Amino acid sequence: MTVPSPEYLDPRLTEQRNPRTQRIDVAATLEIVDLINAEDATVAQAVRAVREDIARAIDRVVATFKKEGRLIYVGAGTSGRLGVLDASECPPTFGTPPEMVVGIIAGGYQALLKGLEGAEDDVNAGMAAMDDARVSPKDFVLGIAASGTTPFVRAALARAQTIGAATGLLSCSDPPKLLVETCDVLILPRVGPEALTGSTRMKAGTATKLVLNTISTGAMIRLGRAYGNLMVDLMAWSDKLRDRGERIVMECCGVDRSAARRAIEAAGGSVKLAIVMVAKRVGKPEAERLLAEAGGFVRRAVGDPPPVKA
Repeated sequence: MTVPSPEYLDPRLTEQRNPRTQRIDVAATLEIVDLINAEDATVAQAVRAVREDIARAIDRVVATFKKEGRLIYVGAGTSGRLGVLDASECPPTFGTPPEMVVGIIAGGYQALLKGLEGAEDDVNAGMAAMDDARVSPKDFVLGIAASGTTPFVRAALARAQTIGAATGLLSCSDPPKLLVETCDVLILPRVGPEALTGSTRMKAGTATKLVLNTISTGAMIRLGRAYGNLMVDLMAWSDKLRDRGERIVMECCGVDRSAARRAIEAAGGSVKLAIVMVAKRVGKPEAERLLAEAGGFVRRAVGDPPPVKA
């Protein structure tokens, strides 16, 4: 005879209690740090366990970009904030237009600044968010929901599917059967119960950040927005980034800083073009032609980058 579970037990993995931290409230400060750190140490392995699913998501994103579609993250609470964060970091890191990767969070801009957690229950807002973003069949909508059940995200994905967009779900719990059957990509890093029960800004949030970093970075690399492991498509919007751009040209082309700076200026601020101009000793128009012939890949245009010096 099967004994029913107590009514208070939540079947969602992210909502279950962690037996390893059940006395965290009486632990000393250093013990609290050690308990949380021990839980965090398990996250990377949980993400590695879904590496093939992440790779499938990257390939889906690359295909989306090649047909001029967008990657659209949609989430609520911590999940939504992490999606918006990843989207906002793509333009300065990879020189992408802001509309190429979009982050949508339940509750809108205000939800980034303060908790509007009730917004996650609004299914009408989830559907409306897809219409407001003008989602099309060319886009890939990736829902982010630690528990896998967030109504705002589920409604957004359903609306995106109706429109004809490709969809995916990133969750740290097993999602409802309907999402399993209808999403094109599922990424489910099972990080287990949190150190503080249900606080998915912890392990689930860390896993989400790792996955999103990998998806956006992997897709940009596949599109030629890196040379070796150098960010050659970065946008020099700060002194730090201008310095980084100059150093990249210096290292790749064996020139001093003043020459690197002049090359970047002549290239209209493009580090990628500057490398081709200096390496091939050509002007901007010819460098643009060479880079276009190479599909945007610097390595194909000028050869291998210099090896990393120990």
